[in-house]
Amino acid sequence: MRTYELMMIHRPEMTEPDVRTQIGELEAAIAEAGEVKDTDFWGKRRFAYEIDHVNEGYYSVVQFLSDPPLVDTLDRALSLADNVVRHKILRIDDK
Repeated sequence: MRTYELMMIHRPEMTEPDVRTQIGELEAAIAEAGEVKDTDFWGKRRFAYEIDHVNEGYYSVVQFLSDPPLVDTLDRALSLADNVVRHKILRIDDK
């Protein structure tokens, strides 16, 4: 298994409890095929530049262990999710 870090930006129209619920659902999906190491919720932040006519969003970072097929599945699901403005999945070296 490899270590990954997922950063997501959720839409600002959502309420904070709804965002936390979606993050919890994502963690449950990751836990089925991997292991969640840490979750960091940053809250609502202002963007440095406008993304799709949106100026702010809820930031969160999830570190997890998994195999590469799960990363592909997560990337596809988050690309299609309407409530996610942007996401980025990085592989973290185990050094």
